[in-house]
Amino acid sequence: MRRLLGILSGMNAGGAETFLMKIYRNIDRSKYQMDFCINFPQKCFYEDEILSLGGRIYRIPSKSENIKEFKKQLFELVKTENYKYVLRITSNAMGFLDLKIAKKAGARVCCARSSNSSDGQGWKTKLAHIFGRTLYGRYVDVAFAPSDLAAVYTFGKRSYQNGKVSILNNAVDLNVFRYDISAREDIRNAFDIKKHTKVIGHIGRFSEQKNHNFLLDIFKNIKEIDNNTVLLLVGEGPLKGQLEEKAKNLGITDNVIFAGVRSDIPALLSAMDVFVFPSLYEGMPNTVIEAQATGLPCLIADTITKSAKITPVIEYLPLSASADIWAKSALEKTNSERMDTHRIFREKGYDIRSAAQRFIQIIFKA
Repeated sequence: MRRLLGILSGMNAGGAETFLMKIYRNIDRSKYQMDFCINFPQKCFYEDEILSLGGRIYRIPSKSENIKEFKKQLFELVKTENYKYVLRITSNAMGFLDLKIAKKAGARVCCARSSNSSDGQGWKTKLAHIFGRTLYGRYVDVAFAPSDLAAVYTFGKRSYQNGKVSILNNAVDLNVFRYDISAREDIRNAFDIKKHTKVIGHIGRFSEQKNHNFLLDIFKNIKEIDNNTVLLLVGEGPLKGQLEEKAKNLGITDNVIFAGVRSDIPALLSAMDVFVFPSLYEGMPNTVIEAQATGLPCLIADTITKSAKITPVIEYLPLSASADIWAKSALEKTNSERMDTHRIFREKGYDIRSAAQRFIQIIFKA
């Protein structure tokens, strides 16, 4: 059996972690296994499932906490457990430093998967990122990304254009992600949402990147046009308190549902009438792909790669457009019929089983 060591900050319900778990569930675990090296101190969202699938979890200090100890413990882990395959999920090239350590410890195939098309940081961070690509890029044996924008940002335009970066789709399990009327009714009953109430939905961490501040402005305009609406926010994050306060100041608290982190995402998507996603930047957003798999109309920012438009249910709007324009477009989409998108997903390689096979080919056949 060949074991892959994945290096991430934690295994919680973020986009990169969810991508990896979708792959993990669909590989032949009698031949391949995944283990995880993390620095998140508390129990992670996916921890129990990882252990049930036969994976191992190792905790070491983060680089910011103690870089000397981080280097020492990562080196010892790779060397002692004899890991030949190591994967670093990162959007910033400074993450390649981990692969340099792994290579020195004996790893044969060091892989990097881009998780975003930006880090949203200042010029110093961007310079460090560009420098890191040059300095540590030699330790990346296999590079892959979920989209063109993510590939170019993390690995550089030249590497992408020269075919040195593989694109691996953020695929979904089409047996799970489908429109379900019963699930729609169950979720709406659980949140006391009336049958004819229009649900504006969003799934994502409460962080600057996801642009929830603008989303609340959009919803305020939606509510002024049609009071029979609710905003369903799924996720947690450092800005939650600020967003709750803003909702209160806008006078929309009674119509905003903070649902927290949930494991029943397909049911939640079935309960929504439109998915509004005004992110400042993304690599290839899992939630937008999952929403499309259920046929849910989506209104997303033009900052997001055009590769995200797998099906016709997607409409792009510029972030420079007013909240009122976004509101009117979102409300218009709530009247759209659900589309069966599964044939398109299969044709474009967004079925998780084909993506899992490609993952094996990219990493273990390198």
